[in-house]
Amino acid sequence: MNVSEFDLRLDGCRTLHVYDTAPEATDALTIFWQHGTPNLGAPPRPLVAASERLGLRWVSYDRPGYGGSTPVPGRDVASAAFYVSAVADALGIGRFAVVGHSGGGSHALACGVSPAGRVLGVVAVAALAPYDAAGLDWFAGMADGGAASLRAAARGRAAKERHEAEAGFDPEMFTPADHAALAAEWSWFDEVVDPAVAQGPGGLIDDDLAYVAPWGFDPSGITVPVLLLHGGQDRIVPAAHARWLARHCPTATARLSPDDGHISVLRSAAPALEWLHSLAGAAS
Repeated sequence: MNVSEFDLRLDGCRTLHVYDTAPEATDALTIFWQHGTPNLGAPPRPLVAASERLGLRWVSYDRPGYGGSTPVPGRDVASAAFYVSAVADALGIGRFAVVGHSGGGSHALACGVSPAGRVLGVVAVAALAPYDAAGLDWFAGMADGGAASLRAAARGRAAKERHEAEAGFDPEMFTPADHAALAAEWSWFDEVVDPAVAQGPGGLIDDDLAYVAPWGFDPSGITVPVLLLHGGQDRIVPAAHARWLARHCPTATARLSPDDGHISVLRSAAPALEWLHSLAGAAS
């Protein structure tokens, strides 16, 4: 997969670092990738084979505060729709689909309330539900390390910054299936996580603060088709989040994989790309 990169200037002072696989076929379906926390925004290389078979184009960007993108303290989850639209406009892309993983899944959902007709569909993998989700015990089932990180964010920026200065990695966040995936094809995460954290915790802090603040949109207002993929054993974002989203987003279908965790569920992403491809075919 050949990836070109460039910096997109926003409102004269901010920069968004963009990635584009730009295939030769001019009619290729564009998939916008929304990365997780903490990652850079490079397109997901483990999905290349499925993407090339379907003739898909990946476009993505580093969220503000990561990589080459200017920090925007106080950004909300809904801002993803603005950034995706800005990149699509710059590249002359009319219609597209959106795929996101983990916190990126929640950002992908935000794109589902974009102007009617522009977004064909959304795939949200292991996505968080809103922090104020009625009837959801938001932290139930989270591994201790992940819950502590998000609880610190809920206490505000200063508490979150103190937590990140002291916190260590909690391997119990990942299931045996996750560790197996990370040792195989999804070892790709090393390429996007290590550089992200090497730059410092700024992007991660802004992400986590956004997850526990008002999102700026209501999942019940999403009108495009949504596919929710989630592992039944997920210890980072428990499957109850997907069940809540499926109940509250009228266009959503949930596919729960009982034996998968937060990373291994990504092995179900290739069929989800086929689902998006079929949506594009039906719309053409």
